[in-house]
Amino acid sequence: MYFINLMPAIAYLIDMNDRTGGIYGINEAVLASALAALVFSLFSAQPLTIVGVTGLINLFNYTDYDIVKDHGINYLQFQAWMLIWAAIFHFLMAIFNFCDFTRFITDMTSETFGFYVGVIYIQKGIELLTREFSHSATDGWLSVVVAISFALTVYWVEKIRSRGFGPLWARRILADYAFVIATVFFTGFVHIPGYLKSADLVKLPITQSWKPTINRDWVVDFWNLEARWVFIALPFGFLLTLLFYFDHNVSSLMAQARHFPVEKPAGFHWDFFLLGVTTFISGILGLPAPNGLVPQAPVHTESLSVLQHVSSDVPDRDGVVHPDLVKHDQERRRRIKDSGETGGSVDNQLPACKIVRTEVAEQRLSHLGIGLLTLGTMTRPLLVALGTMPRALFAGIFIGVGWSSIEDNGIIGKTLYLIRDPEMTPPNHPLNALRKITILKFIGIQWFTFAIMVAISQTIAAIGFPLVIIALIPFRYYYGPRWFTPAELSLLDSPTANALGVMVSIGGDLSRVTGEGLEVAPDTGFLGSLGLNDKLNPASQSDADLDRRKTE
Repeated sequence: MYFINLMPAIAYLIDMNDRTGGIYGINEAVLASALAALVFSLFSAQPLTIVGVTGLINLFNYTDYDIVKDHGINYLQFQAWMLIWAAIFHFLMAIFNFCDFTRFITDMTSETFGFYVGVIYIQKGIELLTREFSHSATDGWLSVVVAISFALTVYWVEKIRSRGFGPLWARRILADYAFVIATVFFTGFVHIPGYLKSADLVKLPITQSWKPTINRDWVVDFWNLEARWVFIALPFGFLLTLLFYFDHNVSSLMAQARHFPVEKPAGFHWDFFLLGVTTFISGILGLPAPNGLVPQAPVHTESLSVLQHVSSDVPDRDGVVHPDLVKHDQERRRRIKDSGETGGSVDNQLPACKIVRTEVAEQRLSHLGIGLLTLGTMTRPLLVALGTMPRALFAGIFIGVGWSSIEDNGIIGKTLYLIRDPEMTPPNHPLNALRKITILKFIGIQWFTFAIMVAISQTIAAIGFPLVIIALIPFRYYYGPRWFTPAELSLLDSPTANALGVMVSIGGDLSRVTGEGLEVAPDTGFLGSLGLNDKLNPASQSDADLDRRKTE
């Protein structure tokens, strides 16, 4: 987790460094990541949520830089006031329980945001690779090879976890350390004597230990900024608050999703207040402001999950089985095995197994350890070690992290369903119960929102993209139930806040989101358990009806 938290932050830093005149460097990225990890591991209500520097704050920061640089304004002073205003908005939103509204976030919004993030990250990776060609074609093409090889290696090694080759513990170790293995290997790969080393790829730029990248004090003299620019920074701080409101809370929701057997309750309001504290400190110190990390937060919870083999006939809920059921199943399998060894009936065969989660090791030490290790990265030996890493490797990190947000995204899945040959579609596919025009209308909203966000991000108005994704939340709440039936929404969409411990924290009853025990879920418009009917089950429909829906 130390590598998974630090390496993407440095990747974002490289792009930020190039596009802000070198103001942000390795020490700023490391200190911001360490600050967030230490504060949240010690004081947050839910320490499972990993907090650090994200690619979106990179986009936000260099857009701010482009806006203020032509006005002769000190960028760090302006950033300090922007983050001070943002911290104030964080405090107000936490005090007045604005995090309660996260229960209205569904997959329509979170999938669109995740898809946008994935595409932007891949774009940044490609942009970083194009800069390597400015030295020579050899350096450029070797950088492309290193970046793509790194991304593919991490992707394939992580997939080992779900393959059936080798014992579970060995597969899990390989999958958990895929990032570390690939980072160490490809850092050494470019230093192999001969043609590889002679290519002389650009390495990660480092500075003095414990000092800012440029010649300045750690405390920004924000009090010297002209008064009118102090208030000009206010709307910028509000836009940043909207970004953090969505990004941080969604990452926290994903870290405590229903498929993780988390028992301790969340604390969204306090954690968002705490995020305001780290935002304020970041402004004073001239750091990129940290917030919740969408890819890393659920990965952290996954790494703390206890996995067990159980028989395939053991009932589970979203891949979770209570430890008592696992123990009972293990005793049953042991009896069957003993019966076979003593000449028992051939009918007593061991059933096939599946992998389930039984519990999560909920603690603060892992997050605290990440923070301490990250802070130690500012020491000279570790900085020198980082300085041996090629920039191309970080382009691979951009591409790999971006693809992880795209591969299993619901927008892609539904789009591929529409263009798939109907004869090759499984007869029990859940979307078979819907008309294709209904699916097209749903993903059309997502594609349109995504296109607007990407278009805005390529202009000087890029800091306005949080308004678009935030606007999709009330749009889904008001127009989703009007444009789609509850049955259609149940198949096309899902609640993001879907765990009991989460709903306790954000002031809602789980049934209001999921519809359990109700006809229709009031907060999301999903068909409730009392309103389920045969049209949600494609297997219950006639072959003629299925054929009709496929051809529509």
